[in-house]
Amino acid sequence: MRHFTAADLGQLEKVYRLNLINAITGFKPANLLGTADAAGRTNLAIISSVVHLGSNPALLGLIMRPPTVERHSYDNIRATGCYTLNHVHEGIIKAAHYTSANFPREVSEFEACGLTPAYHDDFSAPYVQESRLQIGLELLQEVAIEANGTVLLIGRVQHLYLPDTPGVLRPDGSLDLTAAGTVALSGLDTYYAAQPVARYGYARPNQHLEELDM
Repeated sequence: MRHFTAADLGQLEKVYRLNLINAITGFKPANLLGTADAAGRTNLAIISSVVHLGSNPALLGLIMRPPTVERHSYDNIRATGCYTLNHVHEGIIKAAHYTSANFPREVSEFEACGLTPAYHDDFSAPYVQESRLQIGLELLQEVAIEANGTVLLIGRVQHLYLPDTPGVLRPDGSLDLTAAGTVALSGLDTYYAAQPVARYGYARPNQHLEELDM
């Protein structure tokens, strides 16, 4: 196996290291982060750092890059306390990726990238109309990560919108994301259409492996 030590990683060329470390976690969720400032001006950004933190209450974590320079999404979330996460599907990959461009604050990525802001149930942050799975969150907590200056934002799910596509929401509450068309992201720029390989039941000690089959 190819081996990199911490010292090796520190000596790599910047872009090479960035690409490598962004890929080693494996496939990541591709979401569009929708926000608006206090004046209602919208912003949209592709992100891959969303993590599940708990189901009761329903909490999601989001890692934001160090706010050492202007961060429009971060500023908007702090100003309004709410934001949306919108799954990316194959039909909007290119537009979603384009939101990563460094647009000036006065330019809305919705308009620049050909996506449509949508508002539901008096929630002030914009959803992406073209997205098939949309989540509205309220900011609960902000945790500074001292090791590299990034920030963990902890949000509580206030609204969840799922597609009416048959089979997406299973009887047990789980989701078939392939049926929803949700894509995965590796590194910073490569998108994948995920396909299910296997699904197993709840694992308990002393089971035979064949007992896991559903």
